[in-house]
Amino acid sequence: MKFDNPRAASHQPSMCPKPVKPAPRPERVSLFSYLLRFRKDILSAQPVRLYRAWMAEFRTPFFRSFLCNDPELIDRVLSERPEDFPKSTRLFEGLVPLLGHSIFITNGAEWQRQRRIIDPAFESGRLREVFPAMWDAAVAGGDRLAEMADGRVIDVEPQMSHIALDVIFRTLFSLPVEDSTAQAVFAAFKAHQASRPMINSASFLPLPRWVPRLRSRKTRESAWQIRDLIRQLVDARAEQIATGTAPDDLATRIMTTRDPESGFCFTREEMVDQVGIFLLAGHETSAAALAWALYLLALSPKWQDRLAGEAQRAIDPEKIYFSTVSKLKTARAVFRETMRLYPPVPMYLREAACPTRFRSRSVPKGAQVVISPWHLHRHELFWQDPDGFDPGRWETPAGRDSARIAYLPFSKGARVCPGSAFAMTEGPLILAMLMRRYRVSLDEDNPPVPVAQLTVRGRDGIRLRFTPRHPDQACA
Repeated sequence: MKFDNPRAASHQPSMCPKPVKPAPRPERVSLFSYLLRFRKDILSAQPVRLYRAWMAEFRTPFFRSFLCNDPELIDRVLSERPEDFPKSTRLFEGLVPLLGHSIFITNGAEWQRQRRIIDPAFESGRLREVFPAMWDAAVAGGDRLAEMADGRVIDVEPQMSHIALDVIFRTLFSLPVEDSTAQAVFAAFKAHQASRPMINSASFLPLPRWVPRLRSRKTRESAWQIRDLIRQLVDARAEQIATGTAPDDLATRIMTTRDPESGFCFTREEMVDQVGIFLLAGHETSAAALAWALYLLALSPKWQDRLAGEAQRAIDPEKIYFSTVSKLKTARAVFRETMRLYPPVPMYLREAACPTRFRSRSVPKGAQVVISPWHLHRHELFWQDPDGFDPGRWETPAGRDSARIAYLPFSKGARVCPGSAFAMTEGPLILAMLMRRYRVSLDEDNPPVPVAQLTVRGRDGIRLRFTPRHPDQACA
């Protein structure tokens, strides 16, 4: 790898212990060693200098890639010239078994058509309509945790997965998710990530389309399990639409919205593809962020008590007010800081559609362009105390300046996540609902280890203790 040498940045010490962070690889490793590390975990396969480099170039006999931390390059790739840097087909190869041709991985005219159909369902005014479903899912999740809030150590990842999946089921299909379904989907997603679906023969080799892609049996089976569940939901909703009995929820709106240019709706399989990415982007990523947020709150009792106090003042458990969202400023800051330290999607992969230049270096057509929120959010040049947990930074001028140039949990530009406002309503609400009822503490003997395949998760889960919180335990 070749690096530019950026200037050193100042640091401001954090007031709580540093959150866990994967150890970087040695500076120099063989290509074979790098591929083995990458196959195991994207994050620990990278060298430490990426946290202070403007750009890095990586060459192999098969491809060249450029990781960009320079804000000007990021704007060029994501905002100014997105048509010159489409989603990489290497990413497409790894996610096809699960996501088919969903909006997350398509390009060009196909992607534009999908956005024209999907975007109206996520207009800002829709949040108020789906807010009661989020509220009910949060209440149900808190009730489930009551059985485990006795000081035992539990893995919070499946619990947050259940809550986040419940939100998706209620907002998409007007159905609370059954415990057996939630567990099945969580297990299938976990198996899918463990099978390393982003790595296959086409991930590194420029193979023609006609060459068969070698994917593991576990990858195919876990993807089939998830997509089979989705097909059942889509078929049931299609029947309700045909008989005029369908509820007015997100699924109905998306399935009945016609592309204003072609006049066509999504086909059955296209809808299965789109629901697949809603499950991944709206459930898997939210669940990961919530689990890491609970870990960070356990790491910092001061912020945990501050959030709990805010929640007890702002939330009336008997009344569902959308205005509650505006009162959860601490919860929002904690959730934003969580996605800075543990962005659910750690890297965005693009491909140069034509030759160009990055920082006086030639970028050939077909080169891979990596935008890494994981490294950008912890970059030593852009953030004070980049590895520290400090939700208060979001109220400071320095924090706001850093966020403007180096904070991309939902990407940016034309391909910004259409559900970003949804996530920023759901996440703080669920955190507040849980913290007003429970205190979380660390399992000191088993700290989590962040790893990334599809999303950033704990290698062996995220293990915490829950105990009931009494009103006098929260402070302002």
